[in-house]
Parts: sequence; C-alpha cells; structure tokens
Amino acid sequence: MERHIPVLLERVIEVLRPERGEVFIDLTAGFGGHSARLLAQVGSSGFGYLVDQDSVAIEALRQRFADHDNVAIKQANFAELAELELPSADMILLDIGVSSVQLDDAQRGFSFMQDGPLDMRMDQTQGDTAADLVNSLGERELADIIYHYGEERKSRQIAKAIVEARKVRTIVSTLQLADLVERAIGRRGKIHPATRTFQALRIAVNQELRALEEVLPAAIRQLKPGGRLAVITFHSLEDRIVKRYFKRLVTPEKDAMGREVSIPECVLVTKKPMSGLDEKDFNPRARSAKLRAVEKTK
Repeated sequence: MERHIPVLLERVIEVLRPERGEVFIDLTAGFGGHSARLLAQVGSSGFGYLVDQDSVAIEALRQRFADHDNVAIKQANFAELAELELPSADMILLDIGVSSVQLDDAQRGFSFMQDGPLDMRMDQTQGDTAADLVNSLGERELADIIYHYGEERKSRQIAKAIVEARKVRTIVSTLQLADLVERAIGRRGKIHPATRTFQALRIAVNQELRALEEVLPAAIRQLKPGGRLAVITFHSLEDRIVKRYFKRLVTPEKDAMGREVSIPECVLVTKKPMSGLDEKDFNPRARSAKLRAVEKTK
C-alpha cells in the first residue's frame, strides 16, 4: 500500500519539539507518517502510543512498526482517550483529516472522484453509513446537516433533490449522489458542487465535531506539565472549535475588579495557525490544513 504523505510534518516537529526519552500519543496515527518521525526523535528510550479507529490503518501500523518495542498500537476513536488508560504524555498529536489512502479507496465512499459504496465510516465495523442517512432522514434534517456541517447555502435544494430521487431509486453510490447534487444546484468554477455535501455527510456519519469537542479537554488532562498538544484541522468548523478552546485555556480568570486571579492552564505555541500552504510543508492535498498548538503550564 502506498504510504500517505503526512500533513505539515516539519511544522508538527517544530511545535511539539520532541526530545530523547519522551512519550507521545498520536491519536490519529493513520499510516504512521507523523509517528515514524516522532519515534525517530524520541529514540529507543522514548515511547509512542499510536491510536486510530480505522482497521485498515491499524493493520498497516502493526506491519510498519513490527520491529519497534517502544510502540503500543490501539484501535479506538480519539474521543475515547480517557478510557484508554494511557500514561501522561509529553506530546499529543491530533490530525483530523481523511488520509489520501482512504480518499483513494473507492470502497470507503469518501470521494466522488470514482464510484463506490456511499459509506464514509472511519470505523467500518459500526454505525450508520452515509447511504443510511441520505435514504432515511427527513428533508429538513438532511438540509440542516448539509448546511451546518458543509456550510452549503443551497442545502435545501440539495435535500429536496435527495428526497425526490430516493423515491425512485435508493441512493447507494458516491457518483450517484454527486451527480444528483450537481443536477440540483448546477456547476460553477473548479470546485465540484458536491464537495460540501460530502464533507457534511462524513462529519455527520463519524460525529467528528462532537468527538473533537470531547477529546480536547481529555488531551490537556493527559499531558504532563510542559507537555504540548498539536491539532491539525481541515475546515473552518473544526478550526473554530480548536481556536475557541485554546483561547479559554490561555485566558486567566479575573475577579470583579478585572485583576487576574489565576495562571492560565496553557500558553499558545502558535499565535496564528500554521498553514498547509506553507512552502516548507507544502502538500497539494492539504491546502486547507491548519495547525494550532498549546503548551500545558501546570
């Protein structure tokens, strides 16, 4: 299997600052690109806990790191961090994106570039598929998902078209849905008109925003004092959640007189997000990537 190119790899190393003997948790280890570099940095005296919910990724990780005795691999959703009972870490990495390997596999149903079953589940062993949602949800609920998670202004037109189409034939494939959306709202510019709808369904299927909101406080608790958390996001909804949570972490409490009465729990490592357009880390599939990081102070 062709290995996925890790997003913002050099910048991740820059903000996490791994040192010999440190412990890290890669909560979205994927096919091991970030983890391999972190393991090289922490050395044989360090340790890496690699977590992913995708069974294909887990098998790839086991093969890639079979000769490492300083690696533990666990299959779980990153939101389950607190239940994994891992030790405190010096670094935690969270990369929210879909990997190139997943996108290129038509059978996963993430992309409309080739035909495949309308699945979109990160963990294919459980939960509803995207096909389940588009064929069962009411028109208003579909419109809300497409509008809120895809930021698609024409969500009502798309939802109406889906409901009308499924009366004639069940919607089961990626190209079937993509063509339906294109017919419903037309095509302008280079971006495919189904892009936002596919994003919205993927987020809904995997409950990605809720999982992100749950994992951020758990990750901070998991860090040692001085430990660093880095998060890579790929669209504004995710980035907004991370930005707001980090702002709360670095803002001291104040009394009624406006005086600071507590030391912030964290300090910002990145005052502004690092971009996937960075020449140092350019990856055409990561143009929308943003990296933010904080360091735990106490």
